[in-house]
Amino acid sequence: MSSAYLGPVRTAVTKISLFPMTVTQIKSLEKDGIEKTQVGFGKGKKRLPASLLGHLKKSGLKSGKLKEIEATKDIELGTQIMPETVVKPGSTVNIQGVTKGKGFAGVVKRWNFAGGAKTHGQSDRLRAPGSIGQGTTPGRVHKGKKMAGHMGHNTYTIKNLTVIAMQNNDIWVTGPVPGVTKGYLAITVTGEKDLPTPVTLIGLESQAENI
Repeated sequence: MSSAYLGPVRTAVTKISLFPMTVTQIKSLEKDGIEKTQVGFGKGKKRLPASLLGHLKKSGLKSGKLKEIEATKDIELGTQIMPETVVKPGSTVNIQGVTKGKGFAGVVKRWNFAGGAKTHGQSDRLRAPGSIGQGTTPGRVHKGKKMAGHMGHNTYTIKNLTVIAMQNNDIWVTGPVPGVTKGYLAITVTGEKDLPTPVTLIGLESQAENI
């Protein structure tokens, strides 16, 4: 993450690199039971199954990751969609990604439990969950009980972020986004808003730059 000035106000921003997308399949209600547009982007695996190579060959794409987006009217197979035709400074976006995986975590880390006290003869109950049930009635643990388990690696959407700058295929959005560095994100444009001026990015190429 970095920082930027929106007029006189300093705010946290995140830089995101966008890929040009190539239309690899147009799904219809009659043939596929759903109206979607499949696009390919970025670098995929070096070795692909013959069936997938044949599928990509129809659009002129040799490799890439595939993603389905909302159906776009009057678009043909093999059409390239450039980032600047979809998003621009002032666009408000929802950004979806997969959060960082934390592995198997205890209740203190996963649910912020306070833990037990180191007193009355107990020295190893500090991070233990304690009692998890009510007794003979109901005689079971209710679903959804907060316990130790797998933490992170969840699909998460952050809404109403604002694109404040765009340079080549890179955009800067206000606030954080989910996931690891160099992870993939799905960006949905929801509207537009006016930006305060000037917009000054901090730390871009070792100096502040107005865009």
